[in-house]
Amino acid sequence: MQETQVTVRFCETDALGHINNTSYFIYLEEARIKFFELLGYSMDVKDWSFILASTKCDFVSQGYFNQILSIKTYVSKIGTKSFQIEHEITCAQTGELIAKGMAVIVYFNFETQKSEVLPPLLKSALEENVSIT
Repeated sequence: MQETQVTVRFCETDALGHINNTSYFIYLEEARIKFFELLGYSMDVKDWSFILASTKCDFVSQGYFNQILSIKTYVSKIGTKSFQIEHEITCAQTGELIAKGMAVIVYFNFETQKSEVLPPLLKSALEENVSIT
């Protein structure tokens, strides 16, 4: 399980004083990037093999400016050409669950514009990060 921390910036909050719903997707993207780096993939767009097929976020409780958020990322499902990762966002100071996210990621060949079977090394790395909470 990969864990990433982010501090909520003022610009990520809304007029009601809590984290704007769109900001959560930025946090989830940051956690996904760290997760790909953990798997050994660089962020070189010339050598990128993934597309985001689906993502969602469930808002459980409110987050606020200057909170430190802890984002736990883990694999919940591995398919033939895709995999699913889950995210849990908690307040690092209190442990309170703030939001839960999910993403489906497809292994993709940008030259042929088609999905491809997950390579054995990637599948093995994903299996090492499978967790059901």
